Amino acid sequence: MPTINEKLTEEIRTQAKALLADGTVAAVIGYSRGSLPMTVKPTVVRASEDCGKLVWNSFCVLNLANYLPEVLKSVEPPRGPRDPKPEGPLAKVAVLATGCWSRNIVVQTQEHQVDRDRVVVLGVASRGMVSRRKVEEQFAGREILAVEEFDHDLVIKGADFEEKINRWSVVRDNCQTCTRPDPVLVDVRIGEPASERKNPNPFQQVDKIEEKSSDERWAWFTSEFSTCIRCYACRNACPLCYCPTCFVDDAKPQWVGKSLDAVDTGLFHLLRAYHCAGRCTDCGACESVCPMGINMRMLTKKLNKDVLNLYGMEAGMQPASPLPLTTYATDDPQKFIVTEAKAVKEGE
Repeated sequence: MPTINEKLTEEIRTQAKALLADGTVAAVIGYSRGSLPMTVKPTVVRASEDCGKLVWNSFCVLNLANYLPEVLKSVEPPRGPRDPKPEGPLAKVAVLATGCWSRNIVVQTQEHQVDRDRVVVLGVASRGMVSRRKVEEQFAGREILAVEEFDHDLVIKGADFEEKINRWSVVRDNCQTCTRPDPVLVDVRIGEPASERKNPNPFQQVDKIEEKSSDERWAWFTSEFSTCIRCYACRNACPLCYCPTCFVDDAKPQWVGKSLDAVDTGLFHLLRAYHCAGRCTDCGACESVCPMGINMRMLTKKLNKDVLNLYGMEAGMQPASPLPLTTYATDDPQKFIVTEAKAVKEGE
């Protein structure tokens, strides 16, 4: 009997083939098998006969919204940087999207990076994606040659061992705390929809760090980011990092040093996190691609908590509303400004 993900794979292939065959879309963004166990690779399919390479499993961790702006440009007629936008409808692109990825597409639409009318969202509910790093930690010192996936278990195989482990025990931290696994945008439904997950405190990991003293928090921060090698994989995998020139690459002026000095490294991660404030959907792509296993997601998760508490907003959940940090209202919770202004007036 086929597993849940095997059924979803066949449904994805069928829908993608139909969309390409009738000309509804010019490309489909999905996944194909990777060359190593527990890996897949983002893939752009442009011909219906190639849809058989598409797969869906518990290792689809990279956020496909990251590739959407460039793939949309690739199906437009070629033009120079100063040429006007072509008249008439442009080709569409289909993209697989879970809950957090679809919310990123909403943010990209709000920030005018993609045209919603040109995107066909293949919406698939997430059952939680597996952390390759967690699996490897359980089998430290042993080479994993293959992983067979079932609905609730994984069978890990090596040259001289074969063991079954519970799938949920190695699901990524961001997926375990996710309350919105179902996509908020769906043009073509893949599989069955999912209801919201009950989680009385999705910010429990942040709370534990906030409970520490100032010195303890600083010790956590310096220790956590001390191994950073400045490879920028976190930035490159993030669907929110589409500035024409990243602040870390700007030389006039040079905002952040590019050395491995603790100050330069810490400043890079703090500024990158603040750039995601009010925009991050906690997709976890940054942590998944980090070769050093840095828990950088805690920075953006903390900002998600603050934006929710201050503005009552979650990224990608209010498509018709402006992003919270791109607008201003007189009732915004900014008491520190009022307090400071009052103090200055009394001092006069």
